[in-house]
Amino acid sequence: MRSILITGCSSGIGHDAAHALKARGWRVFATCRQQGDCDRLIGEGLESFPLDYASEDSIAAAVDETLSRTGGKLDALFNNGAFACPGAVEDLPRGALREIFETNLFGYHDLSRRLIPTFRAQGAGRIVQCSSVLGIVGAKWRGAYVSTKFALEGLSDVLRLEMAGTGVEVILIEPGPIGTRIRQNAIPHFEKWIDWESSARREEYTALLDRLYKPQVKKDRFELPPSAVTEKLIHALESPRPRARYYVTTPTHIAGLLRRLLPTRLLDLAIAKG
Repeated sequence: MRSILITGCSSGIGHDAAHALKARGWRVFATCRQQGDCDRLIGEGLESFPLDYASEDSIAAAVDETLSRTGGKLDALFNNGAFACPGAVEDLPRGALREIFETNLFGYHDLSRRLIPTFRAQGAGRIVQCSSVLGIVGAKWRGAYVSTKFALEGLSDVLRLEMAGTGVEVILIEPGPIGTRIRQNAIPHFEKWIDWESSARREEYTALLDRLYKPQVKKDRFELPPSAVTEKLIHALESPRPRARYYVTTPTHIAGLLRRLLPTRLLDLAIAKG
């Protein structure tokens, strides 16, 4: 039985992926930050225990737990958990960037490093990184999240080059708009770090606040369900020759094309027009 460790399984992409892969015969270790969410997943028939990217001790304990259950083997890792902290770049305190990088980049890196020796010893393993269309192009008000995903793209590209010949595949999945709770989950981080009322952009924050706090009545344009990401994940895990990158949603395909074709000024104009 093939086995995989997945992070961020309390909802959205991770939750869908965990159940879909279990149905395909994978042994899934579906981790979450909170024990309560782990208990719920256990009730759904999944193997689950805590993993908090922001805690080195939590990551180490989760790796130990995984390998103890498998007898020291693992076929794949899906780094998925992440959060956003919306706000203008000029309003982001140092602490906000430090906090988001701890989870969205350093946690991914730490967890991957701890499992690479297992993959090396086996001569095979797959590290799948959940990036974003915002790892290809930037977007206003999303500077903190964008910076972590750009960094993840670069780090993953280098890791892929360095793992060549070891049997360890490093793969990026780049979703665009997906129906998850990332917007709702961003609210506590926005409230903690962004002093928008004192910002030079106070008037501009009106639209952001409406989007952040008002209930979502209809899907975003081009939005797809989490299963669209799972479909690409399955190919990344099960194909004999996985791609280095998997685009998910129309905006990601468009962004990738424009990034390759347009000079920076024209790309800026295209992004500004939406």
